[in-house]
Amino acid sequence: MSEQSGLLGRIRGFLTRRAPEPLDATRPDLVIVVESFDDAEACSTALDRGAQSTPRWIESDDAVLRHHLELPAAGVEEALALAGQDGYTVAAPQTPASEPSGSAAADGESRVSLILQRVQTLDAMHCAQEKSRMASLAQRLGGNALGWDALQAQ
Repeated sequence: MSEQSGLLGRIRGFLTRRAPEPLDATRPDLVIVVESFDDAEACSTALDRGAQSTPRWIESDDAVLRHHLELPAAGVEEALALAGQDGYTVAAPQTPASEPSGSAAADGESRVSLILQRVQTLDAMHCAQEKSRMASLAQRLGGNALGWDALQAQ
């Protein structure tokens, strides 16, 4: 009977086990563990660099992936709506871009620096997909994707 209760106990424990708490993007102990602001750099290269440096990127841990964008002010609301469909939120207050660039800036349109973030498990393939998605979003709205970084708890 004790064998049976042991098995039932393990099954009950397995079925009632809670999923780990998701990473809170507002935690004060989050630090940048990897970043890339070079369009030509592969995400795998940046992540390899992050795994070798201090603070160290830990592949198995969730990360806050942040994309740094520069957009025309008129496109910010649309960017937030589109990125919000994929779980992105604003990481920092929007600020005027320091130097206008691109054709919209030549027209005198004000530009905004925007950081979008979401919590996810980070690997090279998903990072590359998100980098491409943000570059496409920025381009559609007349802006630029400047780069990305990732934060983890240390």
